[in-house]
Amino acid sequence: MRVVIAKCSVDYAGRLTAHLPTADRVLMIKADGSVLVHSDGGSYKPLNWMTPPCTLSVTEPDEDQRAAGFTEIWTVTQAKTDDRLVISIAEVISETVHDLGVDPGLVKDGVEAHLQELLAEHIESLGTGYQTVRREYMTAIGPVDILAKDALGTSVAIEIKRRGGIDGVEQLTRYLELLNRDPLLSPVSGVFAAQEIKPQARALAEDRGIRCVVLDYDALRGMDDPETRLF
Repeated sequence: MRVVIAKCSVDYAGRLTAHLPTADRVLMIKADGSVLVHSDGGSYKPLNWMTPPCTLSVTEPDEDQRAAGFTEIWTVTQAKTDDRLVISIAEVISETVHDLGVDPGLVKDGVEAHLQELLAEHIESLGTGYQTVRREYMTAIGPVDILAKDALGTSVAIEIKRRGGIDGVEQLTRYLELLNRDPLLSPVSGVFAAQEIKPQARALAEDRGIRCVVLDYDALRGMDDPETRLF
């Protein structure tokens, strides 16, 4: 992991364009090649990023860039597309490099992990024609619980929680932003599945076009007996 605090501007060019004016920011370059640009606000979400496979090259600024006060230019190029992230460095304030080693991955609560396993086995409970593609589908920022296909063959990213809160919706939103950059998967829709979904989380999810599903743990385990229910 390489962490650089620098005064810089950032330009993103691809299927969309974005510009961040010169300011102090945190630049994270991970071992997998991903590059993330963070500010001191906005919680944990980066301002901009590039996911692997991509390459980072450092060049000298041209005359106009040097006149604007920049000392070096970082260009991050996505291998699968023409997307480019250009970071113009005016000043490097600090830089740290550390080998984090092999990450053991997220250890989930037993019930949550079992919910993932059960839903993957009974993915048709989300709708006729649904098929599980893979559990723990890896992205640059972590694994999506389940990647599936719906009846039309559209990719669906599913995030599973015991109790669904706003943080879970934000997590799924970040996964969707990354997955939709992959032309082999795009368009990718989202499903937020939990045993209980808080009203604020449901409102945020539905506002972002994410479908909410309340999971019945006993029904997924085949222990739900309709004859014993009052309703």
